[in-house]
Amino acid sequence: MHDEGVIKFECRWEKTPVCSIEGVEELMQCRDELFSRKLIGVYEDGIGYGNISLREGESGRFLISGTQTGHFEKLSKDRYVLVTAYDIEHNRVECKGPVQASSESLTHAMIYGMNPAIRAVAHAHHNGLWKRFKNRIPTTREEVAYGTPAMAVEVQRLYAETDLKTKKIFVMAGHQEGLVSFGASPREACNILLNLYET
Repeated sequence: MHDEGVIKFECRWEKTPVCSIEGVEELMQCRDELFSRKLIGVYEDGIGYGNISLREGESGRFLISGTQTGHFEKLSKDRYVLVTAYDIEHNRVECKGPVQASSESLTHAMIYGMNPAIRAVAHAHHNGLWKRFKNRIPTTREEVAYGTPAMAVEVQRLYAETDLKTKKIFVMAGHQEGLVSFGASPREACNILLNLYET
């Protein structure tokens, strides 16, 4: 079984009705495009993979696809959750919405914290792309596990020490098949992944 979709942080979740923010329609469209390419999806054992998020305005809050939603071809608004606060050092996420936040929420949070111009983050899985681009584009250390404070710190290291600022995509060496892109909009983050996929 895949070590995927397992929440490794303390999740303080307030179950509420749908949380919607400006730009959610573009986010939803991009997520469904990634699903159509199997960059977001579900493994044969039923474990979902991949997620996408959008920053709310100028705040540190962000809307992210919920945990274990990879099997939905079309992801409706009630499958997204608003991350309202986080503490990377203490491995804690606070969120509200109909579902709990994705297991990669801390990584998304760190990326948003690196640059206010970053508005969207996409986490995809593709074994071929992962093998092809591992150590050819910015790549996290193999010993760093996904969904942990260590991964968030590792992303910060890549941003400071590599050309991640301009590439806007990295490979997670210790997370089989995992790639993460980001940009000024969901469309930019999505297109970075799709451009790799289509080459």
